[in-house]
Amino acid sequence: MAEAHQAVAFQFTVTPEGIDLQLSHQALSEIYLSGVRSWKKRIIRLKNSVITGVYPASPSSWLFVVIAILATMYTRSDPSMGLIAKIQEHLPVSTQCQAVLSAVVFSTMLWLMLIFTMRLCLKQLLSYHRWMFEQHGKMSNTTKVWVALVRIFSGRKPLLYSYQGSLPNLPVPAIKDTVKRYLESVRSLMDDTQFERMTKLATEFESSLGNRLQWYLKLKALWAANYVSDWWEEYVYLRGRSPIMVNSNYYGMDFLYVTPTPIQAARAGNSIHSFFLYRRKLNKEELKPVIIPLCAAQCERIFNTTRIPGEETGKETDMYTHIDAHYTVQHWQDSDYIVVYHKGRYFRLRVYQAGRLLSPREIEFQIQRILDDPTAPSKGEAKLGALTAGDRIPWAKARAKYFSSGVNKRSLDCIERAAFFVTLDDDEQGMMGDDPAASLDRYAKSLLHGKCYDRWFDKSFSVVYYKNGKNGINGEHSWADAPVVAHLWEYTLATDSFQLGYTAEGHCKGEVDSSLPQPQKLKWEIPAECEEQISQSLAVAQALADNVDFHVFSFREFGKGKIKKCRVSPDAFIQMALQLAYYRDQKRFCLTYEASMTRLFREGRTETVRSCSSESTAFVRALEGGESADVCRRLFRAASEKHQLLYRMAMTGAGIDRHLFCLYVVSKYLGVESPFLKEVLSEPWRLSTSQTPPQQLELFDIVNHPEYISCGGGFGPVADDGYGVSYCILGENMINFHISCKHSCPDTGSQKFGAQIKKALHDLIQLLSPNQKEPNKTEDGQQEVKKDK
Repeated sequence: MAEAHQAVAFQFTVTPEGIDLQLSHQALSEIYLSGVRSWKKRIIRLKNSVITGVYPASPSSWLFVVIAILATMYTRSDPSMGLIAKIQEHLPVSTQCQAVLSAVVFSTMLWLMLIFTMRLCLKQLLSYHRWMFEQHGKMSNTTKVWVALVRIFSGRKPLLYSYQGSLPNLPVPAIKDTVKRYLESVRSLMDDTQFERMTKLATEFESSLGNRLQWYLKLKALWAANYVSDWWEEYVYLRGRSPIMVNSNYYGMDFLYVTPTPIQAARAGNSIHSFFLYRRKLNKEELKPVIIPLCAAQCERIFNTTRIPGEETGKETDMYTHIDAHYTVQHWQDSDYIVVYHKGRYFRLRVYQAGRLLSPREIEFQIQRILDDPTAPSKGEAKLGALTAGDRIPWAKARAKYFSSGVNKRSLDCIERAAFFVTLDDDEQGMMGDDPAASLDRYAKSLLHGKCYDRWFDKSFSVVYYKNGKNGINGEHSWADAPVVAHLWEYTLATDSFQLGYTAEGHCKGEVDSSLPQPQKLKWEIPAECEEQISQSLAVAQALADNVDFHVFSFREFGKGKIKKCRVSPDAFIQMALQLAYYRDQKRFCLTYEASMTRLFREGRTETVRSCSSESTAFVRALEGGESADVCRRLFRAASEKHQLLYRMAMTGAGIDRHLFCLYVVSKYLGVESPFLKEVLSEPWRLSTSQTPPQQLELFDIVNHPEYISCGGGFGPVADDGYGVSYCILGENMINFHISCKHSCPDTGSQKFGAQIKKALHDLIQLLSPNQKEPNKTEDGQQEVKKDK
């Protein structure tokens, strides 16, 4: 109970002699330093708000304008054309100060007008996207002028959020363009009768209901910063009723071939410290924006964020019906602690002491205390996390009934307000043992769902530390997309290994303050009825987890270096390989989802690239039909160029699916039915794909230290009879694949689809470079790689 006594700032006892007052100087000092830290953060936020608010100008430019205007007054010239005199007449100050004060007021107005003009010019410049459609290495004169003007109007040393006010709004495409592109995308997936029927539905929609829905959508686009994002977050994520585990959450892996330390507590010490270093940079807006300004709005909710389930109280029809449901993503400004799960217990671990961030060695010391704690879980505590893994409505009802007051509410608040969630796992994971391929598959499944109760899937992200020193991250999807979490994860991995490092024994560096309070075990009072609900949620989650078939492999026989020599986009090359692999695996084509970002626009998130096109199907049919190599190469070039066009159109606001999705939402609000929209949005994505490109290559030395490479991350399958494929292109000679499907579907298998992808990659590279020899391979078709010991 030592920590409980330290939390009391003062105590008093009433005695016959009077009141005996006892002050705890340590507690008062802690309160004082905590307040100082809080006020420092407020001042930093205020300062950054001012800097960002006047960007692309700087606060100091105001002084320059004032001095310049005052200087003109001494030369007896009037740059204000009489406006200064007008202002002077209305100032209630003495005559001596009127001239100077009126000049300052005019200077401030002129300065604000200049800022507005510069920001408007920058917004117009950032609305130009034709540079994306130019051939690689060939820049037009228009684009060269554009680059120069962007540099002029971008100011100096932008902060993370400096560009937010200058980013353009996402445009609403014309109905006819979206319908036309949609029909093009499904032509190769339908026979003549089906396509004729769909064309008729599309034409009727375009000429009648579509125009009415479009009018409402344009009205929203004028009012909102982004006409898609809020509805996308609400209807695609928050209103979902199925488990978010597997269906929505995703994961990221540790280094593939090396483990910096085998000591679990030490790895957690360095890593947790790195997370808070990143948060400090985030709060100070010191994370550099990329060269091409991207929306950083998603970064605001990385830490101290939790998804809250909603209990729907209205009449239930479908997820788009307007009902009273209290679901949300809750974000708090600050949190000085994390919550740690170990062997069924939850601990509150403060990472700040006396206003300073604990050193990695001190965090390791505290983590080791948790690992050594012999306390047993309280009744119902061990598998409590299963509530976040099961269906959402039962969790919402249980949360309202059993966690709305008393000790349970305090403990739940502690978890939800924590900076992030940590699991100390008793398993060993990674690429290890006599069967490294199978161990990677187990590692992926563990990161995606674990034991279904040892993660808190509602947290913005949870970090898992395994017994052998491996780690990984699990991200909740509603608040942000994978690239935001990947940026955080890259920084953490690099800081952990290359900046903080470890001692020769594998411990964190530094000293330990022995007066650190013990991590505080959270208390729970779980009634029998709640335990029953926990068991039911666990059963649902366990069935879902057991059904997931995962396969992860690292393709090292060639990479983007060799692909680029064939004058092909690496992403287009891989997408064509996936189309070929799927056709060989299923003997048909399918609607294919490839995620593309729209962060060139304010509050942009994602758009869909429909990778299965008429051009890609023509190429696959020609290759499988035995056409000549020249014909296949020509068709491949056409297919890859079409894919690149579709990708660029999606990034620049000319996609298909988000527009149709928003039109459907409007139709639901208006209470009208559209057979066309209903059918479009019910089409299954049997092949869902995503690339996770490295964003901070400067943090890693892939040439000299290729073993320090993350294996990327993955996600669960979208369709019951489909595949989920995530891939990461690393360096010049490596592509990592994460493949998921469901055991319940007899026609799919992650291992066999992985083999088809490998074969397709080889066949495509052989087609495009027939004179180049294949690299040396081992008996199983893979190059030898080092394994974790």
